[in-house]
Amino acid sequence: MMTRRHMLVGGIAAVAAGWQIWRTPAEAGSKATFEIVKSDDEWRKILTKQQFYVLRKSGTERPFTHPLNDNKIAGTYHCAGCELPLYSSETKFDSRTGWPSFWAPLENAVGTSTDYFIGYPRTEVHCKRCGGHLGHVFNDGPPPTGKRHCLNGVSLKFVAA
Repeated sequence: MMTRRHMLVGGIAAVAAGWQIWRTPAEAGSKATFEIVKSDDEWRKILTKQQFYVLRKSGTERPFTHPLNDNKIAGTYHCAGCELPLYSSETKFDSRTGWPSFWAPLENAVGTSTDYFIGYPRTEVHCKRCGGHLGHVFNDGPPPTGKRHCLNGVSLKFVAA
């Protein structure tokens, strides 16, 4: 027989299971998941408020607000959290979305996970070393990969060649 207690416990279990799906890699991963692990307080000491919001809490900056969106200088885009090289300027393209976009990352630089934040699955991309949220990957990019790594400029640090 189903009692209010059973319904309450079942509801709490469902919410907990849903939370596991919605969490970001940085929040969901154990301390052994990423090479660089810091507490929120430690991250806040080295990141700006906006970088912390995007990299550690999976936020999104407003489109067309970051200077790296229009950057055309040769170089490498690094993680703003741990400085791991992530993308080459050779794979950057103008997606006209308002965020820096690339058709491929550097080898062994990023990881992906499934994000259900807006109600349907998307491929989230994060820094492989620190787990920082970078943006999302879509299947509407140019050749040769057909991928569009749509990234938050605030999650990146540009190093000119």
